[in-house]
Amino acid sequence: MEQFKFHVGLNVSNVERTTEFYQRLFGQEPVKVEKGYSKFELENPGLVISFIESNNASPSFGHMGVRVNSSEELSQKKKELESLMKIELEEKNTSCCFAVQDKFWVKDPDGYEWEVYHFLKDDDQMGSRQDASEKKNELVGCC
Repeated sequence: MEQFKFHVGLNVSNVERTTEFYQRLFGQEPVKVEKGYSKFELENPGLVISFIESNNASPSFGHMGVRVNSSEELSQKKKELESLMKIELEEKNTSCCFAVQDKFWVKDPDGYEWEVYHFLKDDDQMGSRQDASEKKNELVGCC
């Protein structure tokens, strides 16, 4: 049986700038690039993500994330990315979406948020980014 892949299509304001960001985030080249369009196909995690240049780019749906398998993987990914892009926020042992996680956040050129996280344990609290983000005068729900 073939494994399915999750697909996301996002409207973006500048496909070239967005493609460059995701090359850095994913550590690989897109599988397709056309005028106003690019697409990445990831094996791990199984994801097909495409970007369509549009005047209607709007990151208003929440966020996306990549779950890694260990604290070591999380540290390695952060180390790889922090020289390539801004780490917006880092959280340790934080309660978010009824789970305790270590994570960091990045934003693509249109403001779409990505969390890179390591799941630690289940939690009975929804949690928020309030405590960590108050330092930046910003209050954002975790999920």
